[in-house]
Amino acid sequence: MTLEDMLRLAHVIGATVLLGTGAGIAFFMVMARRSENPTLIAHVAGTVVIADTIFTATAAILQPITGYLLARLIGWPLTQGWVWLSLLLYVFVGLFWLPVVWIQIRLRDIARASADAGSALPPQWFKLYRIWFACGFPAFFAVIAIVWLMLTKPDLPFGMG
Repeated sequence: MTLEDMLRLAHVIGATVLLGTGAGIAFFMVMARRSENPTLIAHVAGTVVIADTIFTATAAILQPITGYLLARLIGWPLTQGWVWLSLLLYVFVGLFWLPVVWIQIRLRDIARASADAGSALPPQWFKLYRIWFACGFPAFFAVIAIVWLMLTKPDLPFGMG
C-alpha cells in the first residue's frame, strides 16, 4: 500500500465517520427526545457527548490533515475550485458543530437535573433542542456536499488561483 493509498483511505474513513456519527447522533437524540423521559434523554445525551468527543472530534481534526497531505502528494492545489469550496464548506460545518457540542452538553445536564429532581424537562431544554436540531441540517448537508466534491472533483470556475 502506497502513502497515497493510506492517506486516501484515512481521508475516506474520516469522511465516513463524520457523516455516520452525525447521522447516528441525530437519530438517537431524536428518538430519545420523543420519549420526553429525562432519565432516558440524560443517558442518550451523555452517550452522544462521548461519541462526539471520541469520533467526531478526532475525525474533524484528522480530515484537514489527511486532505492537505493527500492534496500535496497528488499535486492538487488547495486553491483549485472544488478543493477551495470543500474547505469553505468544512469551515461552515465547524461553525454549526461547535455550538452543537455545547448545546448537547447543556441538553445532557438539564436532562440529568430533571431526572434527579423527578421533574419534567423544562422549556429551556426544548428551546435548546430546537436550536440543536436546526443546526444539524445545514451541517449535515454541507458534509454530504463535501463528500460529493471529493468524489466528483468538478471543474468549478472559481477558487483562489
